[in-house]
Amino acid sequence: MKGKRLWQTLRMYSILEPVKRTEYLRKNDIFASLGENCSIEDRIIPLYAKCIRIGNNVRLASHVLLITHDVSHFVLNNLGLKTGAGKRFEEKIGCIDIGDNVFVGSNSTILYDVKIGNNVIIGAGSVVNHDVPDN
Repeated sequence: MKGKRLWQTLRMYSILEPVKRTEYLRKNDIFASLGENCSIEDRIIPLYAKCIRIGNNVRLASHVLLITHDVSHFVLNNLGLKTGAGKRFEEKIGCIDIGDNVFVGSNSTILYDVKIGNNVIIGAGSVVNHDVPDN
């Protein structure tokens, strides 16, 4: 899996136009779904990309991060902390769902378990950690 994701990321760096990169993502079935008339500026394939659904007419500006997981469990487990019944903390993985007619500004981060509705603009530099309703 790691080798395939690395190859896909290297391939993304070789495609200069964002619309063509988006077509590559769609053709190779990288995301759970990827709508029509989309443009993705970033060239990095997110970890757990199959947890990401992107609607129609979506524009993701440069350096938009789609974070589908949380690795804080490494820190907590290395502290020797335990959950109930002595279990270790587990990695949290969640989905990102982006509706239709959405623009996400540069340097924004969208965290896991977030649904962005239709007809939404996310300003540059935003951190989206909860759902954003339509309009």
